[in-house]
Amino acid sequence: MKVESFRLDEGTKAKMGRYKNVNRNEAITDTIERRMEIEEGLRGGIDKKRALKASEDMKRLRSKSSGKWSGVEEIRRWRERY
Repeated sequence: MKVESFRLDEGTKAKMGRYKNVNRNEAITDTIERRMEIEEGLRGGIDKKRALKASEDMKRLRSKSSGKWSGVEEIRRWRERY
């Protein structure tokens, strides 16, 4: 097992002092592991099957519209209204 050190602000350190029953090492390790899962999910490869399906869905939806709708104009209209 490797050793890491880190700094805590005074407020967090004080809160940790109030909860002596909390295993700090376990809490920190769990938090880092959850963060790494999130990062791996964000940086993972693209699921080509899902990407192609999304592309087909966008094409299908685009073909149903008139092509005259403008997202920019819609946002401006709502901003002016409120």
